Amino acid sequence: MHLTKYAHSCLRIEHDGGVLVVDPGGFSEAATALDGADAVLITHEHPDHLDVAAVTRQLDRRPFVLHGPAALAGPLGDAAEALRPVEPGQSFTAAGVPVQVYGGRHAVIHPDIPVVDNVGYLFDSTVYHPGDSLVVPDVPVDTLFAPIHAPWSKFAEVVDFIRAVAPRRAFALHDALLNGNGLAVLDRQYTALSHCPYQRLEPGTRIPG
Repeated sequence: MHLTKYAHSCLRIEHDGGVLVVDPGGFSEAATALDGADAVLITHEHPDHLDVAAVTRQLDRRPFVLHGPAALAGPLGDAAEALRPVEPGQSFTAAGVPVQVYGGRHAVIHPDIPVVDNVGYLFDSTVYHPGDSLVVPDVPVDTLFAPIHAPWSKFAEVVDFIRAVAPRRAFALHDALLNGNGLAVLDRQYTALSHCPYQRLEPGTRIPG
């Protein structure tokens, strides 16, 4: 299994000839990530995780299965025909990769902002993408993609999340709202405090699973 980290929260997984894409959103290189996709998994409906136009264009070129919370049906519009709703606790296979579903709800941004459905995905029992939540899986995780910065997050809580998951390695996720100064500060702090090897990858970096 090989992983390619695109900008913000987008991840591409290639395994035994199959291609699976997670969260091709508006801050990522969605069109590039989606090229040749056999399955697309969306954690939640926010546009930085779901570029509806890019997903629709790719579906028109090459149909694929789309997995995510049932609430995606509204934002997806006509593309909702490809949606297979998933729920926490469910297991399924996408593009030949075993997937377990965790979570259920997006982290609270502010009490005045509605909380949407959000699921995290554990791929092949090794790679975890939590979406916009800090839900800790109930099984060991080898590779964690941790959301390092968001309007809903607090640095101390993300550090504790990484420590609680206790992966072999952690990579940065959800970082498109940061400038160079913020990235430098957080890279230094997460490296020092995560209790595991931590790295922020440049968009398009390919790593072994």
